[in-house]
Amino acid sequence: VQLVESGGGLVQAGGSLRLSCVASGSAFSISTMGWYRQAPGKQRELVATISSGGGTTNYADSVKGRFSISRDSARNTMFLQMNSLKPEDTAVYYCNAIILTVDWGNYWGQGTQVTVSS
Repeated sequence: VQLVESGGGLVQAGGSLRLSCVASGSAFSISTMGWYRQAPGKQRELVATISSGGGTTNYADSVKGRFSISRDSARNTMFLQMNSLKPEDTAVYYCNAIILTVDWGNYWGQGTQVTVSS
């Protein structure tokens, strides 16, 4: 199973971006999904998570009210709508998913760069 992110880029402060993450492969089932980010010189941190049914979401305090996580389970896709972006949101954003194939595993995408200019 592979996770592939897209949608990153360069945006001015106050702007918006929408990230996508698509899971591909065969014979798998996805549980919780989430977005994490890592800025230069910092540890990877949680941005947001969403439950398997999409009914429960969780956000880091730093993005509450600005970011929105969602998923389309039929298409094995997760989204992160990012509004009112700030320079401190600059980071590589990673998709994460708990996936059942032969066994449960923790999967990561390759990351997509988000740069917010002031």
